[in-house]
Amino acid sequence: MSEVATARRSRITPEREAELYGAVLELLREVGYDAVTMDAVAARTRSSKATLYRQWGGKAELVVRAMRSQKPGSIAGIDTGSLRGDLHTVVNREDDCAMARNAALMRALAMAVHMNDDLRQAFKELLVEPEMEEFQRMIRRAVDRGEIRPDNPALDYIVHMLVGAFATRTLIDDLPPTQEFLTSYIDAVVLPALGVTTH
Repeated sequence: MSEVATARRSRITPEREAELYGAVLELLREVGYDAVTMDAVAARTRSSKATLYRQWGGKAELVVRAMRSQKPGSIAGIDTGSLRGDLHTVVNREDDCAMARNAALMRALAMAVHMNDDLRQAFKELLVEPEMEEFQRMIRRAVDRGEIRPDNPALDYIVHMLVGAFATRTLIDDLPPTQEFLTSYIDAVVLPALGVTTH
């Protein structure tokens, strides 16, 4: 994020920012991305539209930052000494209820991401790329510890596997993603693909 963006955003208190993000996410669940407008956010949060644009530049950045605010913090600090421990810790940071809410939000955005270049760009820059970098650091540690061979072909697909399991759980099984489902998926699919024993 640029220094200008940091400076402009710092004028709003964390409490007010959290309130705004909560309202954006409510609207997103109610009407979907395309029908969320800066006017609607301004009305719901008793803000001026000018303030919203000054703080966030536009709808795409506001929506993605609101979604990012729901994430349970960075995974950068997770280091249990094993890849299995690290991945299980990532999954267990959110309870099943929060996971189901986040899955619903992702479904609300899925189509819009494909249709809106500005949303896709904000999504990649603010959510996907930072998460990928953190996962890659976690994987590098596992390679350095000797848990995974550095030439394992599955290394490039770990995030795809995890996101796929999360995103398709409802589509395939008509059930929300849960801690139990994701930890069993990690043990049955992700770790064996990487040559990591789970016993």
